[in-house]
Amino acid sequence: MTICEQLSKNILFKNVGFREICTMLEEISYKKTSYSKNDVIAFEGDEVRGQYIMLSGSVRGEMTNYQGKVVKIEDIEGSSLLAPAFIFGGDRHYPVDIIANNDTECIYMGNESFTKLLQMNPELNTNFRDIVTSKTQFLSNKIKFLALQPIKGKIASYLLTRTKNNPGNSVLLPYSQDKLADLFGVTRPSLTRALRELDQDKIIEAEGKKIIILDRKKLENFIQ
Repeated sequence: MTICEQLSKNILFKNVGFREICTMLEEISYKKTSYSKNDVIAFEGDEVRGQYIMLSGSVRGEMTNYQGKVVKIEDIEGSSLLAPAFIFGGDRHYPVDIIANNDTECIYMGNESFTKLLQMNPELNTNFRDIVTSKTQFLSNKIKFLALQPIKGKIASYLLTRTKNNPGNSVLLPYSQDKLADLFGVTRPSLTRALRELDQDKIIEAEGKKIIILDRKKLENFIQ
């Protein structure tokens, strides 16, 4: 698959024709980068000097708190931009470590090239604005989730969100408890204990990675 074909699947190029993507790439400077599993693409605090546009793969954003615990902020799949909200503005530094989850390919454009790209097509400007707005909203909700919710509130929010359109009220957890604890910013023993207590109180039924919500109302009460 060519770079133009890969970019046509990226959210930045929504509603932009394939031929136009190829034409724009001929007029700007960029380089293709490849990463293996657990390669660090950028460190927290590094200056953002350009934009990574993902072609394929998956990465994660992590930060280390003052106690030295690694907290996963999000997983980013292969049709996204990396740190789009930080390429412009006063504080141009990566807010998290960006690490490849598996084999990942991106193209990288310096600030000048990326600015030129956005000026070539009004759809790109609109898409980029929508991307930054969505990312800002996500980070705001994530901060609230990590900082303000007690652990049972985090579990409740996660389970209720994933079963919002599920009449069976069941969730098959996509992560191990270790990874889920990282996502919640808590220790695994704390997470295990909270899940066990919710199970004992008949609010949920936990069977390995499968969790069934037995009482949505009581679960909602844990969310602050």
